[in-house]
Amino acid sequence: MPLPNNDGVRVIALAGFPDVHAGDDLAQAIVERCRATGNVPMDEDVLVVAQKIVSKAEDCYVDLARVEPSGQARALSSTTGKDARLVEVILGESRRVVRAVRDVLIVEHRLGFVMANGGVDQSNVGAGPDERVLRLPADPDSSAAKLRDALEQAFAVRLGVIISDSFGRPWRLGTVGVALGVAGVPALVDLRGTDDRYGRRLAATLVGHADEIASAASLVMGQSDEGRPVVIVRGLRARAPASTAAALLRPAHEDLFR
Repeated sequence: MPLPNNDGVRVIALAGFPDVHAGDDLAQAIVERCRATGNVPMDEDVLVVAQKIVSKAEDCYVDLARVEPSGQARALSSTTGKDARLVEVILGESRRVVRAVRDVLIVEHRLGFVMANGGVDQSNVGAGPDERVLRLPADPDSSAAKLRDALEQAFAVRLGVIISDSFGRPWRLGTVGVALGVAGVPALVDLRGTDDRYGRRLAATLVGHADEIASAASLVMGQSDEGRPVVIVRGLRARAPASTAAALLRPAHEDLFR
């Protein structure tokens, strides 16, 4: 189904978002910040929420001081130069190791994402033990759906929710925002079988719609100390069926680079 023309899109960061801690009601925090900043969501807005605050609210912390590395973790630590305890946490989040060289550990995450360090992160983790690390949410699609339900009820509008993270890319330098969890948004838009403007039938075009939204939100969300982990994207009018982030994963038999 074609993507309709979007004549203009607004990308609005919720400034002054408070620190998030384990057990916090993240939906309520978003509601309060929307109202405090005067940015109340409208019908068909998409809220992009940084993975890190979802992981914090869901208490996805691991204290490295309590981790005993396995033999495999120690071997990979020697190869990569990474803390063996950190490697053990990464292995616990992963299906398999894709690539290990100095300073780099690429794995297939248990959810199917091929990514650095299995999504285990030490930046912006927050106050607490110095050796804490943060994992991805257990089920980002479910987390997105729960947030969407709560926010739609609070604001009485139809919304989409995307949980975003920053990924590197195999062919290009630099990280970009991508969708880890999706609810109420077409994650992937299939244009195969439609015609281009000259009547040529498209045979292979799939649009990573949720990834494009996440990347746009990343422009104002930032990836360092900005403190703007929730962004409203307004003006999108995609009419493809909603799907989850799982739709974005390339099947292994189609992946020529694994």
